[in-house]
Amino acid sequence: MSRRLLISISALAAVLVAVFAAWWMTRAPSAPAVAARMAPLVRTLQFSARVATASRVDVGSTLTGRVVQVPVAEGAQVKAGDVLVRLENAELRAAVAQTQATEQQALARLAGLRSTGRGAAQAGVSQAESVLVAAQADLKRTLDLVAQGFVSQARVDEARRVVEVAQAQREAARAQNAALAEPGSEVAQAQAQVALAVAARAAAQARLGEAVLTAPADARVLARLVEPGQIVQPGRALLTLALAGPLQLVAQVDERYLGQLQPGQLAGVLADAYPTQRFTARVLTIAPLVDAQRGSIEVKFALPQPVPAFLREDMTLSVEVETARRDQALVLPASALRSEDSTGAVVWLALEGRVEARKVRVGLRTLDAVEILEGLSAGDLVLVGAAPSPGARVRADSSATPSTGTAKGTKDDAGAAMTNAMGR
Repeated sequence: MSRRLLISISALAAVLVAVFAAWWMTRAPSAPAVAARMAPLVRTLQFSARVATASRVDVGSTLTGRVVQVPVAEGAQVKAGDVLVRLENAELRAAVAQTQATEQQALARLAGLRSTGRGAAQAGVSQAESVLVAAQADLKRTLDLVAQGFVSQARVDEARRVVEVAQAQREAARAQNAALAEPGSEVAQAQAQVALAVAARAAAQARLGEAVLTAPADARVLARLVEPGQIVQPGRALLTLALAGPLQLVAQVDERYLGQLQPGQLAGVLADAYPTQRFTARVLTIAPLVDAQRGSIEVKFALPQPVPAFLREDMTLSVEVETARRDQALVLPASALRSEDSTGAVVWLALEGRVEARKVRVGLRTLDAVEILEGLSAGDLVLVGAAPSPGARVRADSSATPSTGTAKGTKDDAGAAMTNAMGR
């Protein structure tokens, strides 16, 4: 090859390199983009819930005593009135016997006052009245003798004193008789003693009855926390019962999602132990108060009838609640929104090789995607991630853009925010 040809080739190569470098330096930068498209959009919440009965009670003793019998086991079905726990009751039975004897004594005293006591009092009145009549007659004779001069004035004074004493004795006898009449003071006092004895007996019998703990209603025993021989005290739970009633699901949901939940919404439920037996539930109630410590709100779900047989009290389940649905919506990934305020949001479009800021109105949103109500059309290329500022040249690259996640089934994981609060 001649020297001139080599020089020509080298010069041509240098020119090509210079042209390529100039083109490379002046070409528009590439930026990832996604096309706005029509797609179904479903927003759901996912969280954990537990199975619970409508009513659960802890059964405890109102007495301090030793347990002698626990005739029920965990998981047993009991009827209202069935014996759950028996305590020692020898001292209580002795107290009942003592109050019964006191009651009989009070009744006997009242009966005595109303019979022999009342007769004796009436006899005492008659005797006092006869003594008074005799004293008055003696006073009259004494006055006559004084008038005739046979006795002195001192004898009259003595006769008058005897009359006054007889009158006082008659009044005392009458008062005693009145006290024994109906309703006299002694009879009333005896009746009060009887009432006190009856009340004491009833209290002793009530305490004796408290030595036997019975089921308040039809229920199932969830926990047996006591065994024979243990000493129990008031306030301590001995058994935990789930009262007969419909099972429910109870969940603690982050308060951030309160606006998405409404009574009547359907939910899909799945137990980890039975992954192939999915069933549906319905939002029943939403608690009126927010747990200030955990920042959560309690949501209860009604279960279908018949209730799945594998459910157990306190079993943990995964719940997915559908909170909103669009069969067809213009969808963008949430990362496409550059800014947002009360009037709307701003996205950056790749339009004719340049970046253009566009104001849009947003509708339904999930963690991954948003519905665009105004401002865009299907097929518009929207820049996501790092991109040049509005007005700059740009090359939209939609091939490297990850999936928008806007297909049916987009979820908000409320359970993830609640993991620590629920202690799981």
